[in-house]
Amino acid sequence: MPLKMHNTLTGLEDEIIPGGVKKNNIKDYPPVTIYSCGPTVYSYAHIGNLRTFIFNDLLNRYLKFRGFKVQHAMNITDVDDKTIKGAREEGVTLKEYTEKYTDIFFEDLKTLNIEPADFTPKATESIDAMIDILEKLKEKGIAYDKDGSLYFSISKFPDYGKLSNLDRREIMSGLRYDTDEYEKEDVRDFALWKAAKEDEPSWDTPFGKGRPGWHIECSAMVRKIFGKTIDIHTGAVDLIFPHHENEIAQSEAAYGEQFVRYWIHPEHLIVDGAKMSKSLGNSYTLMDLREKGFSPRSIRYLLLATHYKKQLNFTFDGVKQADNTLERVDNFLLRLNDIADGKENNTGIESIINTFLDKFTETADNDLNISGSLGVFFDFVHEINSLINEDKISKNDAEKVMKAIEKIDSVFGFIFFKDNKENEIDSERIEKLIEERNEARKAKNFQKSDEIRDLLLAEGIILEDSKDGTRWKIRK
Repeated sequence: MPLKMHNTLTGLEDEIIPGGVKKNNIKDYPPVTIYSCGPTVYSYAHIGNLRTFIFNDLLNRYLKFRGFKVQHAMNITDVDDKTIKGAREEGVTLKEYTEKYTDIFFEDLKTLNIEPADFTPKATESIDAMIDILEKLKEKGIAYDKDGSLYFSISKFPDYGKLSNLDRREIMSGLRYDTDEYEKEDVRDFALWKAAKEDEPSWDTPFGKGRPGWHIECSAMVRKIFGKTIDIHTGAVDLIFPHHENEIAQSEAAYGEQFVRYWIHPEHLIVDGAKMSKSLGNSYTLMDLREKGFSPRSIRYLLLATHYKKQLNFTFDGVKQADNTLERVDNFLLRLNDIADGKENNTGIESIINTFLDKFTETADNDLNISGSLGVFFDFVHEINSLINEDKISKNDAEKVMKAIEKIDSVFGFIFFKDNKENEIDSERIEKLIEERNEARKAKNFQKSDEIRDLLLAEGIILEDSKDGTRWKIRK
């Protein structure tokens, strides 16, 4: 079954064909080229942003799981109205201001186990590529000057509106927008290059001194990195218009070729059933959630578990349910690790594993149906747990099951997730304390036994006694 994704451009679930030419084998395709709209580094990323970046991570991981090669770029918007305003208010340079939030953003990605992109270009380092596009648009008469700024004439690009279906909206010919954000229903010529202002950073160009408009930045970085039509462009659904519509217009008008084959847009996130906003006090950052005691692993699980085309309702109860779900997964892994040698191999285990992996792949191939894939995984966990209960799993079988789980966690990224707190755990010390506790119990010194248990519990270590001995796990 081929991998199909919902393409905003066609409105259909299209087969992903890297390079646009069908091959017989996945290994024969060129790398899947992906460009993701990254953060505008004027503040901390909120959980709505992070949902989109976790989707990007899921897409990249699944393409690799399926055998595709991937080249992924994600930009850093480090010059626009918001970053300039923020730097001015803090009394620092634009570079100092944006580098601070860029570092915080990358730390958030690392904390959530999001794999780094292959390319992370900054807008301020891509001015040369912007000039190349602007010169071509000027030569073709599609860009025009007004008051020292350069604008894109949307009336001269007949395909304008094909991504967002703008045919029912009025194009206000001759009217212009200078801001980086504007009303969704109002279509006007947009600024490609903005004339220099006294209190703003600027660059010398053939069009005069000034700075880029927001939309030209992404088009330039795509062209600078990939140099041709790319396969996939991702970004949150609110970027379809005007940002992505304008990217298409300026790129295709300049170079006369298709800009992107597949446009993929994750849906919005709401909080407790309401739109996220600072005024409602429900716009949470990763730091906010960590300060409330929620683990990055559970946050990743919750932000990943709902299909990307569905609106996600984020709640604190949802994070707690994710905690419980992951605890069941951890207990399952502990049971696998505890299986002793000497049991007979189960002749049907390989068939069970292959069926699981086939179902997982078939489900995920259908528009990256993560919720369905999770269902397949938990059905597998239930089936293996039943075999363990019946004493029908050998140590060798358990190792095969574990390898299958490691394989699908290359997609999920939450099963063997290690929080920074876990990396600081001194496992050798814990094992020694458990030995001391067991000796105390044998000697019926229950006071000492309880003291050791309470000491570890205070450090977030939970002990579980069973007929096979004592095991420990980290409280989430």
